[in-house]
Amino acid sequence: MKDICCIGHLTRDKIVTPESTVFMAGGTSFYFAHALNHLPAGKVSFQLVTKVGEESIPEIDKMREAGIDVVCHNSANSVYFENKYGADTNRRTQRVLAKADPFTLEEVEPLEAKVFHLGSLLADDFPIEVVEALSRKGLISIDVQGYLREVKGEAVIPCEWKQKEEILAMTDILKLNEYEMQVITDSNDPHTVARKLASMGVREVVLTFGDYGSLIYAEGQYFEVPAYKPQHLVDATGCGDTYSAGYLYCRSQGMSYAESGRFAAAMCTLKLEHHGPFCRSVSEIEAIMNRPNCC
Repeated sequence: MKDICCIGHLTRDKIVTPESTVFMAGGTSFYFAHALNHLPAGKVSFQLVTKVGEESIPEIDKMREAGIDVVCHNSANSVYFENKYGADTNRRTQRVLAKADPFTLEEVEPLEAKVFHLGSLLADDFPIEVVEALSRKGLISIDVQGYLREVKGEAVIPCEWKQKEEILAMTDILKLNEYEMQVITDSNDPHTVARKLASMGVREVVLTFGDYGSLIYAEGQYFEVPAYKPQHLVDATGCGDTYSAGYLYCRSQGMSYAESGRFAAAMCTLKLEHHGPFCRSVSEIEAIMNRPNCC
């Protein structure tokens, strides 16, 4: 049995910023897996479950060569995203040029893990019966973003979270940002949002606010986590997935909510300083956490 199993589509990404255009693999599964792969493997065991088209098989091979335990299922296509950022790295616009097939019960039935992290990219990635089956095996961790967007043509369109109450009742850890919290709770007050989500069944609510830090609500308590200022702002793509990886890595070892949040925030700071997934060391993370200057 693995400590953490991340399930999500690997994507093909076109990342456009005011300074450059970069083509690379991406998606929650990509950023989450690479981030965990750069943390001490002896402490937390990990498996990635993804689903791609033939065009992404070489990327799967690279991940395996890097030491990542990957279970890969076939899809007619890989997800193909275009992410465009302006001067404000907290905001982006997207297009989807291709979609992958949803995950199925048959694909998740053999899986065994203490925590399943569902990295949804689009609203139909995980049918509710898949979530139900996984919830009977271990804890469910969800990144909200994909549940709130669907594709029409090439456009990514905001949508309501279908079966929200049923899925939240099965969710142990939920990560969302300031936009997502307002969409699913009709409130822009983080404390109100956290309490409402907890009342719906979520045990750990993780609210992220970019360079304003994050807020964790668990066991009736709030834990405020600072954001650490990066030396250079290069690429924000995958920061949310990096945060989730760091947070679950720490929580899987029994670390406190606050300490787990600080570790995750420091990982995001290092991730912001370069293109691609997180690729730094624990000593560098700890150095960030020990710095006195936050954003």
